[in-house]
Amino acid sequence: MARTRDIRTNQLDIACDVCGRTLLRGEHAEHFLAGGERRMVCDLCTARAQHEGWIRESGADDLEMRHPRHERRPFMERLRANRRDRARETQHDDVEVSEPVTPLPEPMLPPRRESRSHIRAVPTNAELKMQRAIDVFNASDHTRTVGGVARSLGAPGVCVRPRPERPAVVSITVMWELSWYRFEVDLSDEAGGVRRDAQGDELSELIPEEQVVNAAADERGALHLGVNT
Repeated sequence: MARTRDIRTNQLDIACDVCGRTLLRGEHAEHFLAGGERRMVCDLCTARAQHEGWIRESGADDLEMRHPRHERRPFMERLRANRRDRARETQHDDVEVSEPVTPLPEPMLPPRRESRSHIRAVPTNAELKMQRAIDVFNASDHTRTVGGVARSLGAPGVCVRPRPERPAVVSITVMWELSWYRFEVDLSDEAGGVRRDAQGDELSELIPEEQVVNAAADERGALHLGVNT
């Protein structure tokens, strides 16, 4: 009597977390981050997952923030530029101001419709990760650390950037001229909270990418994307 053999494969059954369908052999699943956990999404449901606000873990992290070029300079260059600006303002105040010239009234122009360039652009995948990491940070006790140091050293510069080698991890570097802290948020394990990764006293200890300021902190130590002008 011929024996029948059970053919088994090493492939595990993977179900899409959106539609619940089991993926077919050779079908690719995308990793998404949602609710502080890693989710599996089939190719047919990626658009729906993004519409629901899920973040693609291995998506193209375009770190180009929508700020003027001068706001993307390293933190030390910004400090030096601010000192030069204050020195020029002090010199300008010492110069006698001439009589003001009354400008001619400008002609009335008809109101025009808002330009399409003023419409808010859709955030990039990197911005979604950074905003979620900031939300997790602001819910932690680490805001007290930032707020306490800021009361002594002033407002810090903040760099928020996804880690290229670990797509689910976002690094948050808070910098003063005399001190810095680096925190990490794992978006695939938000229940693990915010981890203090390192700290130091010299900004030269940081790589140039970490010194590009793209966020700010308020007096309570809470962070928000964008640079105060």
